[in-house]
Amino acid sequence: MKLLERIATAPISWGVCEMPGWGYQLPVEAVLAEMSKAGFTHTELGSLGYLPTEPAELRAVLDRHELSLLGGFVPLVLHDPSQIQGTREAATEAAALIAGGGGRYFVSCAVSHPDNWRQTPLAEHEGPVVADALAEVEQIAAEHGLIQALHPHFGSLIETSSETEQIVGVSDIALVLDTAHLILGGGDIVDIAKRHLDRIALVHIKDVNLGVAARVTAGELSLMQGVQRGLFPPLGQGGLPIAEIVDLLEKSGRDLWYVLEQDAAIAEGDPSAIARLRFDACQSIDFLRNLEPVSAGAGTSQNKQQLP
Repeated sequence: MKLLERIATAPISWGVCEMPGWGYQLPVEAVLAEMSKAGFTHTELGSLGYLPTEPAELRAVLDRHELSLLGGFVPLVLHDPSQIQGTREAATEAAALIAGGGGRYFVSCAVSHPDNWRQTPLAEHEGPVVADALAEVEQIAAEHGLIQALHPHFGSLIETSSETEQIVGVSDIALVLDTAHLILGGGDIVDIAKRHLDRIALVHIKDVNLGVAARVTAGELSLMQGVQRGLFPPLGQGGLPIAEIVDLLEKSGRDLWYVLEQDAAIAEGDPSAIARLRFDACQSIDFLRNLEPVSAGAGTSQNKQQLP
């Protein structure tokens, strides 16, 4: 498949976020209509409960907008053995919805609690516990015909590059390569992509304003405040070597799917929000459409791009 045939989106690009306490959420029909107008054919679920939670109803609402489901992001408590039964139940419910809605990817995110994602950092002894829990979720996902991939995410229990490496070292879990969240976690995105190329099952692609990102990681801004200040601009307008990353992934020959995410946090009653967000999405699509293969050695000055 051509690159542009493997570009999906997610409700977060229209301000519908999985993280607790996010901003105003636009109505479902309005968001799906905007996705379709921007040219997308696939979407992720977004926050569980935003789109319908009954598979037939989910398919029906997506069909109305000529969209298909790609997968879903599922926050799970994976580090606490006393909560494993609840984790199994949550994973089974989410897997049934994703599979029933026609999706193929089960995106796991390790959290302290569904309403408080990172209460304390992941302790070293908890790594193997998380690995065992991921193996259970892997079985649940496989039973539903889904591919599980772990999403290191800012504000979750697997946030930093060292936490990501900790889990990779004790588990054979596949990964979501999120170009922004790995940078926010202190990683070198090109290096991570090269070292774990065979682990990457799905790509969440976004650019980053590195100046705003530095303020977020320093604790001066919350993630939502950073988003409101332009943390994730359209592709090609931030500081990440997006062309180099895509070139590396495409040369793997694996026809990976890319989920275009330009996280938004909008205020209720903002009449310009919908048009602005679609414009930003279309700018990113145009960037990918015009992307030329990166020649050998190009962009090496950005290979080690991290936060200032």
